[in-house]
Amino acid sequence: MMHSALALSLLLIAVSSNLAMAIKKEKRAPQTLSRGWGDDITWVQTYEEGLFQARKSNKPLMVIHHLEDCQYCQALKKVFAENEEIQEMAQNNFIMLNLMHETTDKNLSPDGQYVPRIMFVDPSLTVRADITGRYSNRLYTYEPQDIPFCKYPHCECLHFTL
Repeated sequence: MMHSALALSLLLIAVSSNLAMAIKKEKRAPQTLSRGWGDDITWVQTYEEGLFQARKSNKPLMVIHHLEDCQYCQALKKVFAENEEIQEMAQNNFIMLNLMHETTDKNLSPDGQYVPRIMFVDPSLTVRADITGRYSNRLYTYEPQDIPFCKYPHCECLHFTL
């Protein structure tokens, strides 16, 4: 009788432990292509897909290079994701890609591989190295307060305020 009670207790402990682990796994939000930059934006998965979609749709590709553990990236992501004008502009006027790794296209890192970095590729698939931010030591970096300066030429869509 004692063995039966002990076996039943161990079985209940094992089942409840597995159930608790399953519940914890279910509570985690699934990772999406947005990676927190805007869940209502249609994101492409790869640089190659972004180039294809840019040419097909005749829209520029915006490539956001970032890392999850970078405090500057997190601050920029927060402003980007919370600003409705930015979200609407990104969804309607650009093919959007955010990368946490470098691409094989070295044109996307003309002055080095740092984050955060925002680069544009026009629909003819030309990397627009002439579209820069405000910093001479990291031409393509933007801080949260710099978002209004992140302007794609001849695109009225990028004239917004924070």
